[in-house]
Amino acid sequence: MNILILEDDKDLAVGIEISLKQENYRFVISNTIKDAKKQLNSYVFDLLILDINLPDGSGFDLCKEIRSVSKIPILLLTARDMDVDIVRGLESGADDYITKPFSMMVLRSRIRSLLRRSNWEQMESKYDKGEFKFDFFRMEFYKNGELIELSRTEQRILYILVTNEGHILTRERLLEWVWSGGGEYVEDNALSVGIKRLRTKLESIPSKPEHIKTIYGKGYIWEC
Repeated sequence: MNILILEDDKDLAVGIEISLKQENYRFVISNTIKDAKKQLNSYVFDLLILDINLPDGSGFDLCKEIRSVSKIPILLLTARDMDVDIVRGLESGADDYITKPFSMMVLRSRIRSLLRRSNWEQMESKYDKGEFKFDFFRMEFYKNGELIELSRTEQRILYILVTNEGHILTRERLLEWVWSGGGEYVEDNALSVGIKRLRTKLESIPSKPEHIKTIYGKGYIWEC
């Protein structure tokens, strides 16, 4: 189970990792939003633990951004305990909220509860439908039992599409998410190239896609 801890208090982050190391969790620690986005681009996580006050921004804003494209469980960790902050956190898309100071027993219980409730590790890291079988954690992708090699960028595009199956994703949102929030610095053609390559590898007739469809004037949608 992969868990991202975004916490600028390094001692606290390490303390959480040490206290819960017997739980078969693998922790990745980030101290800034910028680094957390890089980690999100490199790993498939089962749970996110986000602090609110960070050196380069707000955990509320990052939570809202992540929730717009993913169902991954999010636990907000903060010193704030005002009702208005709790409401803001939940409205940003967080699944739970815990205030400092807290006991590790309570944190452990909250983590277990979130993982059980969402069953995200099965719903999100794996996709098995029709002719496709994808395992984003192992980075293994099959069509009709045949292994398909995908680049990291292609994996990211595919991941965000299939985890939002049936929902239209705009080009802007895809660019922002796939390139770690730096979509404004990426040529728009980069996404078109990535989509074209995915279609070549996944579609029976790439010029007439049945799964990665273009919704003209809006964006793309995955259907299977």
